Amino acid sequence: MTGKKEIESLRPQLAQRHQEHLLAFWPQLDPRQRQELLDQIRELDLAKIDEWVEQLVTGTPIAEVAAKRFEPAPSYGAEPRDTGQRRKYRKAMELGDKLIAQGKVAALVVAGGQGVRLGFEGPKGNFPISPVRQKTLFRLFAETIQAVSRRYGTICPWYVMTSPLNHAQTVEVFQKENYYGLDPQDVFIFQQGTLPSFGLDGRILLTDKAQIARSPDGHGGCIRALARSGALADMKKRGIDYISYWQVDNPLVRLFDPLFIGLHALDGAEMSSKAVIKNAPKEKVGNFCRIEGRVNVIEYSDLPDELAEKRRPDGTLVFELGSIAIHIINTELVERLNAQAYSLPLHRAVKKIPYIDPQGHRVQPKEPNGVKLESFIFDALPLARESIILEIVRSEQFAPTKNAEGDDSVRTTRAMMVERAAAWLESAGVQVPRQPDGSADCLLEIAPSFALDPADVAAKRHVVPELQPGDQLYLQ
Repeated sequence: MTGKKEIESLRPQLAQRHQEHLLAFWPQLDPRQRQELLDQIRELDLAKIDEWVEQLVTGTPIAEVAAKRFEPAPSYGAEPRDTGQRRKYRKAMELGDKLIAQGKVAALVVAGGQGVRLGFEGPKGNFPISPVRQKTLFRLFAETIQAVSRRYGTICPWYVMTSPLNHAQTVEVFQKENYYGLDPQDVFIFQQGTLPSFGLDGRILLTDKAQIARSPDGHGGCIRALARSGALADMKKRGIDYISYWQVDNPLVRLFDPLFIGLHALDGAEMSSKAVIKNAPKEKVGNFCRIEGRVNVIEYSDLPDELAEKRRPDGTLVFELGSIAIHIINTELVERLNAQAYSLPLHRAVKKIPYIDPQGHRVQPKEPNGVKLESFIFDALPLARESIILEIVRSEQFAPTKNAEGDDSVRTTRAMMVERAAAWLESAGVQVPRQPDGSADCLLEIAPSFALDPADVAAKRHVVPELQPGDQLYLQ
């Protein structure tokens, strides 16, 4: 019998935590199923289960936000605010360029999601998003990494965090696409971890007789996954000091931003963030705050209405900085957190979770019946010894593709990609036809190989054709 002695020792440990039902179907399992179930139980952090159940599942979550005194977090503007800051920005740009050229910066994309909400089967990173050539998100990022590597004469390694939901599919996509022209040795694909899913009574759910209900542990899981997968060791071997972190649904992200990297390094920061000025008090982005001198992000749903609506005398929001999940993280911070076995706080999400009942029948719930747990990367911010925030222009760097229709959708993202291309062309002196509402009256796409910023477009102005209404232009 597989692991008989170990199972007998586990039974009282599970019973002590009211999880003995995980072995209810043990006599019915074949040797392979028993081994699978045993492996899953080994992965459970039994010492923390009672705490999770009490604080996040059956109990009332602690309203820590209301109990703390917090203030708006300081930030660097998208443009320097005075002469002294202009000098610092120039110095930061020079330092950022130097660090990229020295191979000190790696790219990390969090790509564990599927394209279900976009009406797409497969990893979200494989969704075709560009307006003219229908390039996928992964391809756009790969082409950007290639262009940056050529500009700086260096190798910019790319780390891709998947989830158990899409790891095999993601690897298959990269192999089929020949790693988009990148050297496979410079692309490191690894999985995030998982956490058990609970019924509302605090018992871990089973999705089958030998399968514990589990879900990805959130983008905050990258802190542990980087170390466990060997990705962190690979970074240290390469001499990487800084990780450029972003989420897979944003095709406008500037992967290697010398200003951001340089300001981060100049100020001795360990984890830093980019921010947008919020469109509305309750826009669905996290809110940057400072608590006890440390930068924090408060979820939009947790920020009290009176603070969300609070304004300065000039009418601007007091808590105006929105988190967009773009960070610079020092490898030293990741290493320290793992050495201290520190785990980020968990958050709960009440969901409909398929399960099997005590008789072994599969149940597809019609109403939310359980809790999934996840961690958020921004919860690492207060653990950093120093942290900066850089405001960016939303239309230049932030176009999340989260929905099939409506806000933050495929349509809005493509429109923003066209508008950014139009703005870059106009800054170089190209006449872009416009519709009565001001939007571009043509379909535009600028490949990363052609331009990484407006200055690149200006340098190649002579190869850009004149545009007519309704034209379709692809520059590469």
